[in-house]
Amino acid sequence: MKWFRNTARVFRQEWKVMLTDPGLILFFVALPLMYPIVYTLIYNPEQVRKIEVAVVDDCRSQESRELVRQASASPAFALYGYASNMSEAKDWWAEQKVYAILHIPYDYGKKINQMEQAHATMYTDMSLLLRYRALMSAMSSIQMKLASDITTERIQALGAESLGVGMPVQTVSHFLGDTQQGFASFVIPGIVVLIMQQSLILGVGLLGGTARERRRKNFGYDPLGVNDAGALAQVWGKALAYTIFYIPVAIYILHYVPEFFHLPHYGNPVDYLLLMFPLLLASAFLGQLAVIMIWEREFVFLVVVFTSLIFLFLSGLTWPRYSMSPFWLTIGDFVPATWGIEGFIRINSNAATLAENARCYIALWLQVLVYSFLAAMVWKYMVTKERAKFTSSPATAQ
Repeated sequence: MKWFRNTARVFRQEWKVMLTDPGLILFFVALPLMYPIVYTLIYNPEQVRKIEVAVVDDCRSQESRELVRQASASPAFALYGYASNMSEAKDWWAEQKVYAILHIPYDYGKKINQMEQAHATMYTDMSLLLRYRALMSAMSSIQMKLASDITTERIQALGAESLGVGMPVQTVSHFLGDTQQGFASFVIPGIVVLIMQQSLILGVGLLGGTARERRRKNFGYDPLGVNDAGALAQVWGKALAYTIFYIPVAIYILHYVPEFFHLPHYGNPVDYLLLMFPLLLASAFLGQLAVIMIWEREFVFLVVVFTSLIFLFLSGLTWPRYSMSPFWLTIGDFVPATWGIEGFIRINSNAATLAENARCYIALWLQVLVYSFLAAMVWKYMVTKERAKFTSSPATAQ
């Protein structure tokens, strides 16, 4: 009962500290409210369209004109113009007037009419993978359409009218979760979870660094803290205060942002909110654990900036986790956002249930337990060391 009373005292006192700290309000409210909006606006529209393409047509036949017509009808292509040769097309490319070159060789139509395999070459700019992906996807669809039409014409020319209907095998794609195959629908559900973790660590580290400054000025004691509470009561009271304070912001990020921008949003809100609760707790404890590296209030920016890209790569958003080496896979398992992103995407985009994400849910609660004990040990070590620094020096204490 004493532990619960001390935890409640720390909880109430930390609320007072949070409400009077403008920096924390910025990181716990303004940052998570604005970042998802800014990120989603940047990644909208979902796909890259109307990419300027130069055509070098050395064939000048009906077949080559049909290929260009099919390409220009695709949403991904915007025909910039016909270049007289590859040299002129490369000049356009160097001037960034075009981002791809479609070269049709002189024997393209001849080979098609002789029932041989014809070739057309597409050169694409890979400086932006979204452009490359859109062009290659569109070109593959055009290739399949032309192959179907040419095959049909050849079969009909042989008199087999009943067989001249398309390709023998029809390919139909059904995209689960990201029905539009858009970049925002793919990356934003994971990014918002990472934003929640990082803003929590940023705010907790800011408060922790400020508390260390106060203790240095007051002989190892924090005038705005509950100094007689135990280490576990300290870290749990603070973590619960941060988590409960953050819950309304989490509801806004996870529920309303996808609805505002028509992103995938199929799961049960109760399921992903229950999943996010241990993520917020684990992030709060991880922030308190990181305080050992934060001597002053401003040091938290160095910690968060250094870890943001690392956490992004480890989450599996930029590179699939199943392709990582065992070392990096293990490191990623210790990051709360890794499990939060995996579970939230399954629930939000694929309508999975919390029971189907039991692995992620259990992993987050295990992190809560481990990080809470580690944070308590770190808090006890820091406070004991800071107080011993003053008590060991009689002149300073006097």
